[in-house]
Amino acid sequence: MYAVTEIVETWEVAENVRAFRFREAFEFTPGQFVMVWLPGVGEKPFSLADRDLIVVKKVGSFTSELFRREEGERLWIRGPYGKGFTPAGKKVALIAGGIGIPPMYALSKVWREKFERITLIYGARRSGELALLDVENYVDELIVTTDDGSAGIKGFPTDVLKVKKEEFDQVYACGPEPMLEEVLRIMNYRNVQVSMERHMKCGIGICGSCNLGKYLVCRDGPVFRGETLRGIV
Repeated sequence: MYAVTEIVETWEVAENVRAFRFREAFEFTPGQFVMVWLPGVGEKPFSLADRDLIVVKKVGSFTSELFRREEGERLWIRGPYGKGFTPAGKKVALIAGGIGIPPMYALSKVWREKFERITLIYGARRSGELALLDVENYVDELIVTTDDGSAGIKGFPTDVLKVKKEEFDQVYACGPEPMLEEVLRIMNYRNVQVSMERHMKCGIGICGSCNLGKYLVCRDGPVFRGETLRGIV
């Protein structure tokens, strides 16, 4: 069932990336997602960045149409769906790549008091693609990397994780799959939770379009413990 809600605020947070705050506030676990429907256009999943916030990158016809929506216009939302992150460890690392920042933002903001120390390692191709940098208000340490060196350290988030991994007793990650694969290898699939991405249609485990080995990302994930993915990713 859809919740019909109003966009109360929308703003640009990076190049071709917009935030949409809506009137409806959802109870959710960081890492869960909602399905957003635009009549006559289609439906797409988006991770929640907060109880009332999604962050969207323009990548196709659906997101291009969503970018045309203004404050006061309506969205149709169902969810939240899927399995989110599980609080674990005291000194934790959050690894975000590109548009993988929203669930890391949610985790750090909603669960800040559950951890002794949070380090966010956040990478993008270039400085203009870094979004939600106010996340620094919710973490103890923010380390930025860019592919071209235009902000922070030149390189990838995984380069930093390789050096600092012994400092953390739990790692959380969301971003491009090659980055997630490298995170899993660095951590040897232990003490790590990753948010996987697949093409989703139904969002509730019926259509099977989001299969990952024997799992369905929408139903069994999107968050998986590293041990679960050994031999699959």
